[in-house]
Amino acid sequence: MSAPSSYPGPSSQGACRGSAAEVVARLRAAGCVFAEDEAALLCDTARTPAELAVMVERRALGQPLEHVLGWAEFCGLRIAVDAGVFVPRRRTEFLVEQALGLRRPSAGPESGARRRPTVVVDLCCGSGAVGAALAAGLEWVELYAADVEPAAVRCARRNVGPVGGEVYEGDLFGPLPPGLRGRIDVLVANVPYVPTEEVALLPAEAREYEPLVALDGGEDGLDVLRRVTRAAPQWLAPGGHLLVETSERQASRAVEAFTGAGLRPRIARSEELYATVIVGAWPG
Repeated sequence: MSAPSSYPGPSSQGACRGSAAEVVARLRAAGCVFAEDEAALLCDTARTPAELAVMVERRALGQPLEHVLGWAEFCGLRIAVDAGVFVPRRRTEFLVEQALGLRRPSAGPESGARRRPTVVVDLCCGSGAVGAALAAGLEWVELYAADVEPAAVRCARRNVGPVGGEVYEGDLFGPLPPGLRGRIDVLVANVPYVPTEEVALLPAEAREYEPLVALDGGEDGLDVLRRVTRAAPQWLAPGGHLLVETSERQASRAVEAFTGAGLRPRIARSEELYATVIVGAWPG
């Protein structure tokens, strides 16, 4: 069943023009569980009935809603998300929450200390959602991000550029400015952590429309995490922190990797978001 080329009829809801029910029916027939909510977002985002028809068809064919809309809501922000770019997950908001909890106290004039921005690096940045959210939540930030995927880098620049962030293309720390060594206060890495054999079990939306490099974490899902933890001490400032999202069942092995690199780890969990984050302090 193909989407109609237009949705005629008067309406006050964007391009739907009275045919929101048709959009809902099309999405429901395609198996979208939250058809009503998705229809409202599509209707509000589309600029014309013709554009809406294309968007509805793309969603009905299984493309991620965020790719169809061109954006995702994350930590209260509207993050641009292009086709082929990893979609920021709601559970990753817990990673941001943990990072914001590490903010350095502001040093006022009375302290005699020289104030400086919090240096933040967002590795495996994807759309740059984590970095953008940290920039929004921190009083003063010097932000850098990196990803190996060219499409992700282009997308991230749209999201972190407006807050003064710099985005680099390359593998992990490789493309970062050498002058960042020993200066990073908060290093966040939303690394891929799905074991290779389990990638085929992921929902089709992720498996077919998101880059494999953003999903596949190697044999036990921790290959990239181990690479990040081994290199992190060279880049962290004394008292700096590395934060990495992982799964509950991988947490103990992730902690071993942190400890082996000389970091002091703790595990943070959110039952509400089904999220697990390892926070490692670098004593310097």
